Amino acid sequence: MFSVSLIPAFKDNYIWLLTCGQRAAVVDPGDAAPVMARLEADGLTLEAILITHHHADHQGGVAALVERWQPTVFAPASESITGCNRPLSGGESIEILGQMIDVLAVPGHTLGHLAYYAPGALFCGDTLFGAGCGRLFEGTPAQMADSLERIAALPDATLIYCAHEYTEANLRFALAVEPENPAVQARVAKVAALRAAGLSSVPSTLAEEKVSNPFLRCSEPTVVAAGLRHAAARGFSASGAVDRSKTAIFAAIRDWRNGF
Repeated sequence: MFSVSLIPAFKDNYIWLLTCGQRAAVVDPGDAAPVMARLEADGLTLEAILITHHHADHQGGVAALVERWQPTVFAPASESITGCNRPLSGGESIEILGQMIDVLAVPGHTLGHLAYYAPGALFCGDTLFGAGCGRLFEGTPAQMADSLERIAALPDATLIYCAHEYTEANLRFALAVEPENPAVQARVAKVAALRAAGLSSVPSTLAEEKVSNPFLRCSEPTVVAAGLRHAAARGFSASGAVDRSKTAIFAAIRDWRNGF
């Protein structure tokens, strides 16, 4: 199994570096400079780039890295990705540094968004965050809810390697949704200590997300009640019908988060 470490970029992005000996791959290199510096400092050869979606802060460094190392670039086939020479749609298995990785289609944040799963590790871009999920720039609530359900079906011990340091802000929202949830309360304290020490709050485990991330808890009574209150306040239930489906609750919670 490869080792995983982070390369910080921009204000709050994480580029994930996968290494096996002197061989390397990177996930979502939005900025080439810190990646090049790390690879050269450690004497690594870049063999592969994994792109989750087309936003510039996830693919902006690809061209320079391709020019320097000529790696294989895996990326969504349906999105415009600089340098992509291995287009993917989800459902494939690819080999990275001797490890087989499953490619998951997880539309919602963007329509072609992919996640990459190796046993014990998920690189999910902007689909799932620490205590949160990505905004719906292109997809529908139904698509994102389905994508999150697909992720939730992975083993609980899976490490969630998301692409941004958003956990503290997301936990403030999670507390608003479930103020009495002890798992959220404990995670607030844990993450505050990590950040005060200058440490990353990610990766988390899927098990941790399931008990503290409201977007993975849209069938829980407390989250359903909070979502229905928000929907009523926003006039989503003007017809008088009460929609308690997971998709409807997800849509209400996501709308609430957008303006939080």
